[in-house]
Amino acid sequence: MSAERELSGHTRISTQALTSVARAAAAGVFGVAPSSVRVSWADDAGSLALSVSSPISVPSLAAVRRDPDRVARTGGNVADRAAAAKSGILTQVEHLTGSQLSRVDIRISGIHSTDEGRVQ
Repeated sequence: MSAERELSGHTRISTQALTSVARAAAAGVFGVAPSSVRVSWADDAGSLALSVSSPISVPSLAAVRRDPDRVARTGGNVADRAAAAKSGILTQVEHLTGSQLSRVDIRISGIHSTDEGRVQ
């Protein structure tokens, strides 16, 4: 039996497994707990489309008042960070699952204010 021989059968990744990976990827990007992230999947003309709804971690207003440059150091404003998150989430999910995504839609559902700002 050769190690190079193709084995018969199917390999499938369950929706639950895809969802767990997507939640973890989004949580890492937004600096929140995976349990606070919601994801859903849709067929996009035969490809996989991911929708993410998540809060985002941001510096507290008091911290920004003390140091206005903190927003830039933590990745920018909420809209800029959400837009940038799309490619990061897409890349991580594709790399970890081997699935090909057509797009990632982001909805910021809330703000988690922290003194530290974005969790790296």
